[in-house]
Formats: sequence, C-alpha cells, structure tokens
Amino acid sequence: MGDISLIDVPRDRPDDQRSDERGDESSPSSRAGRQRRARSSARSRSRKGVGTYALRIFVIVYLFFLVAWPVSLVAQRTFEGGLDNLRGVLQDPDVMSAMRLTLVVAVVSVIINTLFGVSMSILLVRYEFRGKRLLSALVDLPLAVSPIVVGLSLVLVYGGREGWFGPTLEAAGFQVIYALPGIILATTFVALPLVIREVVPILEEVGTDAERAAQTLGANTWQTFWRITFPAIRWGIVYGVVLSLARSLGEFGAVKVVSGNLLGKTRTATLVVEEKYLNFDKGGAYATAFLLALVAVACIVVVAIIRPDTSDDREDP
Repeated sequence: MGDISLIDVPRDRPDDQRSDERGDESSPSSRAGRQRRARSSARSRSRKGVGTYALRIFVIVYLFFLVAWPVSLVAQRTFEGGLDNLRGVLQDPDVMSAMRLTLVVAVVSVIINTLFGVSMSILLVRYEFRGKRLLSALVDLPLAVSPIVVGLSLVLVYGGREGWFGPTLEAAGFQVIYALPGIILATTFVALPLVIREVVPILEEVGTDAERAAQTLGANTWQTFWRITFPAIRWGIVYGVVLSLARSLGEFGAVKVVSGNLLGKTRTATLVVEEKYLNFDKGGAYATAFLLALVAVACIVVVAIIRPDTSDDREDP
C-alpha cells in the first residue's frame, strides 16, 4: 500500500474569522447587520403605519359624506322645529296606516325570505346537481335588476287584464296587483338574496363533519338541523334577517308599480315620503323617513351589540 499523506488542518485561526463563522454577536460585522435590519424593519413599519392611517382616513371620509352626513341631515331637518314634525306624522292616521302596512309587509317578507333562504343555502352548499351554478346566479338576480323592472314583471305575470295568471286569480276572487299580495311579492323579491348570502359562507366554513357524525349516531335530518346546523348558522340567519328587514322597510320602486298607491289601502311609508315631499310638506317627509331609518338602524345596532365577538377565538394561541 502506498503512503497516505495527511493534510494538517491548522487548528489556530484568526479570532475574527472564527467569530464571523460562529455568528458571534459581538463582532462588528454582526452588529452592523443587526443595525441595518433594525433600520429596515423600522422603515417598513413606518410605511405600513402611514399607509394604514391613510386608508382609515379615506374610509372614514368616504362613509361620512356618503352615509353618515346625509342621514344626519334627515334627522336634523326632522327636529328643526322641535318635535312638531314628528308629532305631526304620528298623529296623522294616513301616515300611521302606511307605517302599519309597511311593517306587516316587511315582517311577512322577512319570514318568507328566511325560510326560503335557509333552505336554498343548504341546497346550494350540501348538494351537487346539474344547474347549480345557474341557480346560484338566479339567486343574485334581484340585486342586479332594477326594482322598477321587478314591479313591471310582476304586473305582466299577475296583472288583472294582461297578466298570465291575473285573470284566473281575479276570477277566483284573489287580487294580487294593486293589493297586499302584490306588495308582499315585490318586497320579497328585492330582499330575496340577503339571507342566502349570509348563510352560505358559514355553511361552507363549518363543513359537514359534525352533521355526518350526528347522522352516524342515529340522528334524523330534522334533529341534525336543529342540534348541529342551526346553532352554527344562527348568527348568519340573524344578520340576514336584519338586512332583509331593513331592505323591506325601504323598498320603493317595485312597490310603487304594483301597489297603485291607494291612500289608506296600498300606500306604504316610502310612498308617503314621496307624496309629502312632492306636496311641499318637507317636514312630514323628513319625519317619516327618519322613522324608517330609525327602525333599520336600531335593528343593526342591536344585532351588533348582542352578537358575540369571535375574533379572539380565531387568534392563534
């Protein structure tokens, strides 16, 4: 065997070389690197802070001029003469009749949209079938179509003379257009997607594991819904109901077409606002609009207060 020459590796190396290789924190190069990283991090935080504050200011200004200021002006004009405007509409039997009709229509519409919305949400999320995407797109149609178009469409379908089903229904003694059923149909149509679009994302997030486990343990479909599905989606339903209620209270275009605006019979609160404003009773118009806005805002505020804050549950431990 040939001789094997050993290469001696020097054991002693300069201190600065060993220090750099070990990443010694006391070395000048390491301190300079840390300082550079600290300055870069500080600049990054500064840029993010400036961008965040700028975005907040933009959003606040936008919401102020688009939402808060106009609504506050309605409230201001309502109380310009003290409580006279508000007292006037509350003592007006025609206005009170319109408010009662609006509340009845809104409540019935919300009940219909809630039952239909929950059922449709489960169908869209839990089942696969042909035409599912088309059905989902049709659900959003009321958000894309003008309420005036909705009203005219209902007249063409349920109108007394030219409607497809109108003559048959009227022959049976059931009037839809220019009556309460037509107002409910129009209001239900424009608020249809609101419950669905609140419940569908929650159903997709919770998944089906708990439901399958309940069915494995012997629970039927009804028990699975009430004990597993409903508790998971209840706040989505509540918020969808609030949005649907607010939308139903403020509907104007479709209702104006199908109601006929008959005083004391089919005139809703939004039609009262238009009628009073056009007749130069601006105080009454502001007061009626204020009452409608007050109910809608109160519902949203109440839900925001009682709704549990789940942000802490989503944070990483």
